[in-house]
Amino acid sequence: MRAIRLPAFSITGSFGASAATWVLLQQFAVRGLVAIKFLAIGRMLGPAAIGSVSVALLAVAIAEALSDTGLAQAVIQGEHAPSRPQLGALWTTLTSRGVLISLLLVALAPLLSSQFHLDGSLVLIQLAALLPLLRGLASPAYYVVQRERRFQHIAGVEVASSFVDCTVGLVLAYAGVGAASVLLGLVAAESLKSALTWITMKPRPPLRLVWSGIGHYVGFSRWIWASSVINLLLNQFDKVVVGKLLGPAQLGSYQMSSRLAQMLLADAAIAMSQYLFPTFAAHHRRSPRAASRMIRIYLLLIGVGLAVFVEVLRLVAEPMFSLILGPAWLPAVPLFRILVINMAIGALIAVLVAYLRAVGDAKATVHASAIQVVVLLVSVPLAVHWWGVTGIAWSMTLGLGCAATWMLFRTLTARTP
Repeated sequence: MRAIRLPAFSITGSFGASAATWVLLQQFAVRGLVAIKFLAIGRMLGPAAIGSVSVALLAVAIAEALSDTGLAQAVIQGEHAPSRPQLGALWTTLTSRGVLISLLLVALAPLLSSQFHLDGSLVLIQLAALLPLLRGLASPAYYVVQRERRFQHIAGVEVASSFVDCTVGLVLAYAGVGAASVLLGLVAAESLKSALTWITMKPRPPLRLVWSGIGHYVGFSRWIWASSVINLLLNQFDKVVVGKLLGPAQLGSYQMSSRLAQMLLADAAIAMSQYLFPTFAAHHRRSPRAASRMIRIYLLLIGVGLAVFVEVLRLVAEPMFSLILGPAWLPAVPLFRILVINMAIGALIAVLVAYLRAVGDAKATVHASAIQVVVLLVSVPLAVHWWGVTGIAWSMTLGLGCAATWMLFRTLTARTP
């Protein structure tokens, strides 16, 4: 009987509502669908179209980072779950933010189109402006579900919206809609996701304008905002420079190499942080010492796994590019071999950020980002002069390495009661 019960218990535990299995399945499904859409449309439309879409999404990323409230992370990390009136205040704040971002992007669309050489693709930025609005309209109950670690529920919503994104995008691309097909797929996906947060998630906030009741989140969220602003500079400035100076076609080529490395390495860790952040926070609330032991185990396993995977990717880079993207993309292989190191460090940082925010040390991540900025300011001019584009990639890798070292130091030397 015991031999029978143990496997049954193990399977049940592995697929419980809060099991990490759901995060992994979500990661596999969502990233797989994104990869199919990204690579298929990229092959159909070419670098110029991908570059034009990248400019539109870059504008959204900049606007969202500059206005990041940090409220979602504060809700997950907080000692007590928010009440319904507090959820109403969260919804009011996040919806107002989404409306303002959308209006700003629409107003700036002509300027952005001219500055990044979009040549009449103004509609791309206008379509992208719908994304922050739809995200703002979503129910903040989504963050309560994350706090309570209901990963099965989250996985269902995320996979459904990703499936819609991929399906709509590919159908429209095959129908000849062009670069707009990428953004229309995203709009359809965000619309579905926002609807599902209201239909399937509780507690539902009251639908009225409420501004008070969330002041206690500000102390934590201000560090999230500061981190978002600095990370904006760190993660987007290279794309801004390429798009501004070289145009959409070159930006598309640069984005393809970077995105492929990201999909193979960093995306998995970023998705896993959805599980790790609330999990670390829950363990820390019960026992800071247990949370400290847990992060050490995770870091050891992830570090070894990343080292092996990076070496494999560097070895198979050339045949992989030839098979997936065609011979025209082979000149990007040396850059890809640098970027996989970059993304591996980024994956490690995602785990460290999840832990430090979970234990309330969000400022450590801001300090790490500041260190990275200093390293880039010192190294980029020399690296670009000597090695050009690959110099930028190596400078980014050096900066990430210094930031990861600082966060690792703060994680391993933190005192636990």
